[in-house]
Amino acid sequence: MPLDGIPQTRSLRSTTTSDAVENARDQPISQVLLKIHSRCNLSCDYCYVYTHIDQSWRNQPTVMSDHVIDLAARRIAEHVDAHDLQAVTVILHGGEPLLAGPAVIERAITAVRAQVRPETRIALHVQTNGLLLDDEFLRLFARYGVRVGVSLDGGPVHNDRRRVFANGRGSYADVAAALRRLAEHPERYGGILCTIHLDNEPLAVYRELLSFAPPRIDFLLPHGNWTTPPPGRDPETVDTPYADWLIPIFDEWFDAPAQPIGIRLFESILDLLLGGPSGTEALGLGPIDLLIVETDGSIEQGDALKTTESGMAATGLHVRSATFDEALAHPGFRARQAGINGLSATCRTCPVVRVCGGGHYAHRYRAGNGFDNPSVYCPDLMRLIRHAQRRLTARLTAS
Repeated sequence: MPLDGIPQTRSLRSTTTSDAVENARDQPISQVLLKIHSRCNLSCDYCYVYTHIDQSWRNQPTVMSDHVIDLAARRIAEHVDAHDLQAVTVILHGGEPLLAGPAVIERAITAVRAQVRPETRIALHVQTNGLLLDDEFLRLFARYGVRVGVSLDGGPVHNDRRRVFANGRGSYADVAAALRRLAEHPERYGGILCTIHLDNEPLAVYRELLSFAPPRIDFLLPHGNWTTPPPGRDPETVDTPYADWLIPIFDEWFDAPAQPIGIRLFESILDLLLGGPSGTEALGLGPIDLLIVETDGSIEQGDALKTTESGMAATGLHVRSATFDEALAHPGFRARQAGINGLSATCRTCPVVRVCGGGHYAHRYRAGNGFDNPSVYCPDLMRLIRHAQRRLTARLTAS
């Protein structure tokens, strides 16, 4: 039965042996994603929240209440104190967070700032589709130092295939106007998030995104797994359609005389090849440090798990009664803190495991054995990493 109306987590059936989970190292939560609004004003056909098997969003309140905001802020401050954190990141998310309105957003920001000790640096971010990003929001974000990330999948033809309104109208023109407005405030500009679609020409997408002068671009593999494969990825083959899509962009970016932007996926691969840390949960062996607070105050794991089974992201915990340390003790979080010991046997013997890290956790899922698999993108990741390794080795050798 649900606990106080909070969905219970599904059995983990994860990759890891019980010993690996038991011996997982504790990594404090340093990133908290607050879902301040649970609905969206777009109807993207690939959205991991609304179009996949987990439909729990339907039971969420539309807007996070002041009470839940205060509880979440208190839990953040409590965790900061317990682990003596010098910095914490708070991400306002949804749904579409700007639908909550300026007053709710300001309430969330000020609640966190009031609760967290002044010596801890709070990095504030919002991830938006940009449709409501007007001057009022920009003034609010300037006042509180919020950095803004915007989602866009390329030019009008690329973006408007899938990022559409409920009536089918494309969103590109409205988002482009918002990005041009945001570019006038570079100190607030966090970057562009772009989901890869194989039917879009990669260099055309990349160059279109560059035209908005983002400080960084984040290319995302569409969420899928062995049971529900991503578009164009046949798990029974060693074809590499996503690596084939990304490599031309990598080469153009890598060969640029002065790289004007960061691309998180590429930078993470290069950093890991050089022995550094990853900048994304989709690569490397670093423990997870992200936790989600849903609109109703439920504590959850990553949203991408909602593409695997209904309830897989849930923990059964709520900010009303559970600390973030209690969330870290949940088997789902423990499995993602186990490092190489939490990976499948195939991954543990792979020569690029310290770069790939088994790929995104949700992409390892297969009905019947949970997460005891390599990423469904394994061939793509291997090819992309090997390509980056060759290019990096050649450059270092030449220098």
